[in-house]
Amino acid sequence: MIITNRVAKNNLKEYSNKNNKISRDIRDGKLYKIITGLYETDPSTPSYLLAGSIYGPSYISFEYALSYYGLIPERVTTVTCATFDKKKKKEYNTDFGVFTYRDVPMRAYPEEIILKEENNYSYQIASPEKALCDKLYTLSPLFNYTKLENMLFNDLRIDEEEFKKLDIGKITKLSDLYHSTNVKLLSKYMRRNLNE
Repeated sequence: MIITNRVAKNNLKEYSNKNNKISRDIRDGKLYKIITGLYETDPSTPSYLLAGSIYGPSYISFEYALSYYGLIPERVTTVTCATFDKKKKKEYNTDFGVFTYRDVPMRAYPEEIILKEENNYSYQIASPEKALCDKLYTLSPLFNYTKLENMLFNDLRIDEEEFKKLDIGKITKLSDLYHSTNVKLLSKYMRRNLNE
């Protein structure tokens, strides 16, 4: 269970020096520090369940989500998350793993986010379509289908069978929200090649 510093101190009303007690609980393996002011009671909690509590608002996206959905073959250990209006990338190296956060456009941010629950934790993750759009948004502009195909299937190593399962309607809707050459190109490419 995730516990904030305030909750931890509220649970220690009988202690005069609450910070010392928290430090002892960490030392004795009763609490596990995630970042300053945020703790977890179970050291085996998977990192992705903690991502939204570390920095937010945010949702899991980019490479981690692409791997989660089987769109890329690699197992991704860094939990990659999307934010908006934060202006700069953030990275947290914790005992639970590495977490990175980067902006996507504010208009695109709230679309195609799935709320999941697992073991009394809840977390938000991009749909497969949104994760791919988020990833393409972060890359240098591509100006033709050949370069897009090379990026998708060689550089990112997107699984072609999984790619064909993506919802063209969702990609088309998202393409208007990014102001991104790459996302617009993806939408056109999919309408041209997968609508047959």
